[in-house]
Amino acid sequence: MRILYGIQGTGNGHLSRSHTLAGYLKQQPIDVDYLISGRRNTGLFDMDVFGAYQSFDGLSFVTENGALKRRKTISSNNWKQFYQDVKALDVTSYDVVITDYEPISAWAAKRAGVRCIGLGRQYAFLEPDLYKTLSLWQRQIIKQFAPCTTAVGMHWVECGNAIPPVVKESDDSFEGGLAQRIVVYLPFEDPEVIINALYPLDDYEFSVFHPKLTRCSYGHIECFAPSRQQFSDHFSRASAVISNAGFETSCEALREGKALIIKPLVGQFEQQKNAEILARKGLATVLTSVSCIAIEHALKSRQSTHIQWPNVAKHLANWITDGAKESVRDLSKRLWGI
Repeated sequence: MRILYGIQGTGNGHLSRSHTLAGYLKQQPIDVDYLISGRRNTGLFDMDVFGAYQSFDGLSFVTENGALKRRKTISSNNWKQFYQDVKALDVTSYDVVITDYEPISAWAAKRAGVRCIGLGRQYAFLEPDLYKTLSLWQRQIIKQFAPCTTAVGMHWVECGNAIPPVVKESDDSFEGGLAQRIVVYLPFEDPEVIINALYPLDDYEFSVFHPKLTRCSYGHIECFAPSRQQFSDHFSRASAVISNAGFETSCEALREGKALIIKPLVGQFEQQKNAEILARKGLATVLTSVSCIAIEHALKSRQSTHIQWPNVAKHLANWITDGAKESVRDLSKRLWGI
């Protein structure tokens, strides 16, 4: 079996989830080629598991100071190049295309009539209970950005046919972490604003990961460029995580019993919806701004929740290798029942 696996590179959550699944697919008697779009190669890290992957500009979004800029997003994307890349990508030699919300592979599969499995958080919004909460244009984005023939969405709790999240298996022994150690991952916020907000809170020790930072220290604040291993090391020892409202980081926090404090990216409806759901279910505290007062209040009132999910990546790798014959509905019931 030959598979083309497309990964949206704009957020580390897509890459992190795919990185975990790729490790299990590597153990299967199948051939998998990877395609990544939406981020320049210079911004990628820890990519060995994907082998000699293809890279495209794809489609991405523009953010400034924690907010999505819709007009700049539309004008900055090279739509002509995107169309040419879709047209030039030959997927006819593949038995199936998997897309983690990656549009070039998804649209190439649609044009060629090749089965496409949509795998990731965004596809959960096709479930009726979540779909009805979307506006008309939001529904169109979910349906058209990276279309697929088989949708496998992911959610924190049972919701229609959505499955549990793919989360890297933990190999640490820090149950809950150390009370005063906090990991901060707010890649869409201004790093100077983050550091200024944290600096007065010297009762805590912060590990700040940001794509615009390099290794440095401001007393109780340590700064790092994104690194899968370093993030994992600091994450395991922390009691709380302050992040944007992406799916994967929130899943890792809940799986490890960390207090979750989130600041959704303004104007990005998926993160806004994630924040609403997590707050409503009592799984996270939501920040409306990155300020010292807001963060201090959230840290003092934080509560942690531990959710145990099965090893979804292992089961998905087997499901894919078997030709994805089992229905998504049955797959979902089986995984939630483990």
